[in-house]
Amino acid sequence: IRPAVLIAAYRAGMFPMAMDDSDELGWFSPDPRGIIPLDGFHVPKSLQRVIRSSRFSVTFDEDFSHVLKACANRESTWIDDTIHDSYIALFERGYAHSVEARLEGEIVGGLYGVSIGGAFFGESMFHTARDASKVALAALVDRLKERGYGLLDTQWLTPHLATFGGVEISRRQYMTLLDHACDLEVTFDDVA
Repeated sequence: IRPAVLIAAYRAGMFPMAMDDSDELGWFSPDPRGIIPLDGFHVPKSLQRVIRSSRFSVTFDEDFSHVLKACANRESTWIDDTIHDSYIALFERGYAHSVEARLEGEIVGGLYGVSIGGAFFGESMFHTARDASKVALAALVDRLKERGYGLLDTQWLTPHLATFGGVEISRRQYMTLLDHACDLEVTFDDVA
């Protein structure tokens, strides 16, 4: 998928996923839509203790390919070769980003997503060590808040994301938030 097509799709509230047992891609725009309000992000006390312990170190965009492959490494996945190659191309153009949670230097959890203006579209998470993906999510939210983002899109709401303050909103509400967030002049990258 060409980067310009993906960016236009995200701006229009859509995202692609590979369909099980076929070579086709599906395009989705859920209604209701899952988001985590950045000002309503909740860190459970047990996770606060893990973060304070500094057991995990967190990096950004240091090994996007590793995170993408780890997210795809599950029994049922929407990340096929087309999705993989498309998001690598977005990463190379500065639109896709990864968060890596490391234990003794090794990546044991993380997530990746797409950033357009002040909107971050979470795509997938993984972990091979308990709490690693949660630490990555908390680090992502801290970065988005620091940089003035307006939207963290989770696509659908899961019980897991609800524990962090995730909510469902209507497509109409989502499109209003999306339009505003995409127009924000912020950057995901480290500020020099």
